[in-house]
Amino acid sequence: MSPTAQSTASARRVVFPFTAIVGQEEMKLALLLNVIDPKIGGVMIMGDRGTGKSTTIRALADLLPEISVVANDPFSSDPSDPDLMSDEVRQLLEQGAQIPVAHKKVQMVDLPLGATEDRVCGTIDIEKALSEGVKAFEPGLLAKANRGILYVDEVNLLDDHLVDVLLDSAASGWNTVEREGISIRHPARFVLVGSGNPEEGELRPQLLDRFGMHAEIHTVKEPALRVQIVEQRADFDQNPLVFLENYKPQQEALQQQIVNAQQLLPEVKLDYELRVKISEVCSELDVDGLRGDIVSNRAAKALTAYEGRTEVTVDDIHRVITLCLRHRLRKDPLESIDSGYKVAKVFSRIFGVELPESDVAQKNGTGQKLGARS
Repeated sequence: MSPTAQSTASARRVVFPFTAIVGQEEMKLALLLNVIDPKIGGVMIMGDRGTGKSTTIRALADLLPEISVVANDPFSSDPSDPDLMSDEVRQLLEQGAQIPVAHKKVQMVDLPLGATEDRVCGTIDIEKALSEGVKAFEPGLLAKANRGILYVDEVNLLDDHLVDVLLDSAASGWNTVEREGISIRHPARFVLVGSGNPEEGELRPQLLDRFGMHAEIHTVKEPALRVQIVEQRADFDQNPLVFLENYKPQQEALQQQIVNAQQLLPEVKLDYELRVKISEVCSELDVDGLRGDIVSNRAAKALTAYEGRTEVTVDDIHRVITLCLRHRLRKDPLESIDSGYKVAKVFSRIFGVELPESDVAQKNGTGQKLGARS
């Protein structure tokens, strides 16, 4: 490893590389698709403790390329996109002012369980606003998360009101704080990632439905894979810089693939016939509202762009539709989330394709999950 590479790697926090993570294909796929198209609406990851949820999300944030931001701006405003800049920056641009530009890594913001609404949304200093006539705003976690990833571990234990606030901001791309007649808003467009353990309780169906995708992860059962994961972790802990250098080519290749997919996404086409069939699946499964249809369309296009193509195929839809619909089937809060077999069965009939063995095995709780490709 060259001295230059070593100094660069040691200058920032060392994070386990995304491409070195073994298994959990369903979670990785859902996260990548949301990064390619943040309008998918985030991911809810439910699974056993100690399955690498936090490690994977930090690894994804570290993998993403640097973004251009307005220097010293608390909201990481985009210097070229009005939808991603604060009102103050937009006003400066309209006045013809020169905007200083900087580059920084995509932020991954952890939302602690005990966070208050003020900590999340930000606060307005009323005393200062009244005495000095200025909008004294102290930005919160939503401001920090703009254009990044907001991670809520054990989201099922978070206060429902706070979950609502997060989902509203994620959907609209803006956060508004109002107090004593003073109103301040700022851009808050982020990929919302929630995780939790089903044993500790489920989210209400109304809140679950607001998450674009739902990934299930399980403890790896195969002894050989478990050994591989343990050995990799030991190698990383022993010499992280050498470990990172070994995975550098894969990391750079995946980073470029994500960038290419983001650029290709607007050109991806989804045939009208396939869109009708997606809606047929949603209708037959009695999915409330149209979020299921919209997210399934977006996810299929994102997957197509990720693989460098511009025409969505039936296989693309097959690989994402369970991730997009399985959490929308619950009507009773006490009912457990369908494993995905019900979605796969309806999909195979409407699209006229044979149900793969992996999906049949899934009905019995074994085999690879739908939407995952090793």
